[in-house]
Amino acid sequence: MVLSFKSRRLVPKHLLKIYNIFYKSFGPQHWWPGDTPFEIMVGAILTQNTNWQNVSKAIDNIKKAGLLDPGKLLKHRRMIPKLIKPSGFYKLKSKRLIAFLKYFLDNYNGEASRMNMKKIGIMRNELLSISGIGYETADSILLYANSRPVFVIDTYTRRIFSRHHMFEYDQPYDEIRHIFESNLPRRVKLYNEYHALIVKLGKEYCKKNEPLCNTCPFPNILH
Repeated sequence: MVLSFKSRRLVPKHLLKIYNIFYKSFGPQHWWPGDTPFEIMVGAILTQNTNWQNVSKAIDNIKKAGLLDPGKLLKHRRMIPKLIKPSGFYKLKSKRLIAFLKYFLDNYNGEASRMNMKKIGIMRNELLSISGIGYETADSILLYANSRPVFVIDTYTRRIFSRHHMFEYDQPYDEIRHIFESNLPRRVKLYNEYHALIVKLGKEYCKKNEPLCNTCPFPNILH
């Protein structure tokens, strides 16, 4: 899909303005929850097709078992399905988590700092090559666990900005990501907070059904 001339003109001018309005409306979101990069990585994988409350329960189970360590968790892989059951689709997610653990240990000895020695594009391609890890999960790991400037695109982002005609809902992932990255300062803190604020807006106002448009803080920039 090619953006209309009007939309192309609006995007670079208003993306930062929209962020500032969101930030003023909601304040800092302190996202992503997690004490270590590895905990954030696990959360990014488990949060697929569920809400954070369920993921938090699964991570708490792993912590209580003393297994929130890549080597220990892989060694006790048979326990993973039971531990992460609250996150839903636990059999499928167990396979994905185990695949990631093998990659993380084989290539980086389970150390996030070693991952950061590689260029973003190489790291991203490696993550996308792991079974079950798609664009959103890979970029969440890069941004939140590895502090790399990659903008995360999720369902809320597609819904909110397509409703304001800044791109189409089903536009390819990397096209939407490029819109944000090419029109915003390339700063990890900004990308982190912006994505978290988008999630906040999507949950509270721009709902899938019966959105609260009349009270939504999203600026009406098309008029």
